[in-house]
Amino acid sequence: MLKNKIDDLKQNIRNESEIVKEMIKLAVDGLVEKKAEKLQRVMELENRVNENDIYIDEKCIALIALQQPEAKDLRTITMIMNMNNELERMGDLAVNIAKHSQYLIKQSDIDDNFDLIEMAKETLQMVHQSISAFVTEDSKLAREVCLRDDLVDRMQDSIFRVLITYMMDDTSTIKRAIRLNRIANCLERIADLSTNIAEDTIYISEGKVIKHGNE
Repeated sequence: MLKNKIDDLKQNIRNESEIVKEMIKLAVDGLVEKKAEKLQRVMELENRVNENDIYIDEKCIALIALQQPEAKDLRTITMIMNMNNELERMGDLAVNIAKHSQYLIKQSDIDDNFDLIEMAKETLQMVHQSISAFVTEDSKLAREVCLRDDLVDRMQDSIFRVLITYMMDDTSTIKRAIRLNRIANCLERIADLSTNIAEDTIYISEGKVIKHGNE
């Protein structure tokens, strides 16, 4: 039955998102705790995400070819393919965070990592909520994700301003500050990808396009 196959795809996406969330958390925790083994684990998990990416894509293509879904079912399967791509990109960004962190844990701290920890928490919450909203077709929760994106953007701006101050006061911090700023940029990009999923969810459940600020 088509509905059961789509439900299976949704579960595949949920499972993939759990791996991606673990990667993001490990990358940030590895930085904060200065634990290289956590950062290495991020690299190992990337292989699982890449394998899942191929598996889900193939299942979606086969379902479209064999079942010839229409209307909402077709939109849902297409969205799953898009989400699969977004999650794979999130995994890549988590790897980037881990690589920057590998450099930073060998250096002295600039400060207590500013708002990076809180920014990471907000970003992880957005990933979790965007996937949950899609699976349950909860447009209200999806809208909450879109609102959270503004908060993450403000956190990124705040981190950048603090880092600029440190670099101006002490040029020896420049290399470390640039790495920290790149980590913040990666988190902000993950938040953007979560917002894309939330916007697509609203379209699936309500038929409304809210991209680019449109309602």
